[in-house]
Amino acid sequence: MSPNVTYNNSCAEHISVFSVCMYSFISAVGLVFNIIALVFFFSQTKSRSQTIVYMTHLAIADILLILTLPMRIYYHLGSTLDQRICEVLGLVLKANMYGSIFLLTCICFDRCMAVSFPMSPRVQAGRKKAPWICLGIWMLTFGASLPIYLTKRNYVNTTECFDSLPVYATNPVVVFPTLIVGFGIPLVIMLICSWALVRAVQRSSVAQTNLVDSGKIQRMIATSLLIFLLSFLPYHTILAALSLQKEDISCPMRTAYRYSLMMACLNTVLDPVAYYFTTDTFKKNVDMGTVRRMFLLNSQSSDVNRSRMPNS
Repeated sequence: MSPNVTYNNSCAEHISVFSVCMYSFISAVGLVFNIIALVFFFSQTKSRSQTIVYMTHLAIADILLILTLPMRIYYHLGSTLDQRICEVLGLVLKANMYGSIFLLTCICFDRCMAVSFPMSPRVQAGRKKAPWICLGIWMLTFGASLPIYLTKRNYVNTTECFDSLPVYATNPVVVFPTLIVGFGIPLVIMLICSWALVRAVQRSSVAQTNLVDSGKIQRMIATSLLIFLLSFLPYHTILAALSLQKEDISCPMRTAYRYSLMMACLNTVLDPVAYYFTTDTFKKNVDMGTVRRMFLLNSQSSDVNRSRMPNS
């Protein structure tokens, strides 16, 4: 961290009713939703698609993030926590937050490949590597976060626990790779894949029939992308602004950071609502190959039945 950047202890909101209410809501609702999702995913042993593999890991990442929130609630109620506990919980939260971002990106990319290239052997072979990709995401998020927190005391000495800013928020050497790799590249991939999905749906001959509600699918794609932006864009915008401040970080800026972190945590509630529902919609409506095969089989069956009917 730059030596010119200092912290204003008067900005700390140790006791915050709003933080308690928000984190309590996220903890209760998010935990229930994600546990229900996990039970459903683990029950799909016979029809376990690659998307379900990603979403299973996404639900696990969301649950791990949620499990750090009760200590934040405890702290914002006015209690005191050891700074090392705060740092470890911050590590777990941030690692799983970026794990969620990468997994959401993989889900969007996987859908795009499945819809755009349903018959490509190379694409299908690549999709089967989903478990290894998930393992790589876990190693990347925790592997990249751990060195930052192990060397945190070399940057700042603070006892503000969850009211303090993370070291990578004010260290340009860390914040710019975080913004690019942790948010910029995933956002670009999601934008491109969302555009490709909409284009594939519009161009599909099946989408021109009543078998597929292409308008509903496009709304689902837009909703998923909007939720991603609402959850993570404010947080990373504040990170970029913090990294550019060379003087004392103002109280409004630190307050904005705390609220943007709540928005990022709220994604754990929105994931089961938006992405799981969208996945179900894609299974039923966007699998063009399946629809075509079903249509051909029904046509053949009708022809066979008509040929077997006695002449009147």
